[in-house]
Amino acid sequence: MSSDQINMYGTTWCGDCARSKRLLERLGVPYDWHNIEQDEKARAYVIEVNHGNRSVPTIVFPDGSVLVEPSDAELEKMVRAAGLK
Repeated sequence: MSSDQINMYGTTWCGDCARSKRLLERLGVPYDWHNIEQDEKARAYVIEVNHGNRSVPTIVFPDGSVLVEPSDAELEKMVRAAGLK
């Protein structure tokens, strides 16, 4: 799945997903949210990318690079490296 912005895959009950969403919002970085509990294609993508696991958040950058369950520091570093902030 490609986009000109970040795609974040997660669930509503995931604390790490909420934390990553807050960080992106604080940085002013737009993203597309995909709830894997409601979107079968999104769930299948997460399972494929994570080799059979439903690891969330799975965050996909415009260049196709992927972060899975990142810390705030890892996510912010990647956002800045991608030139999104």
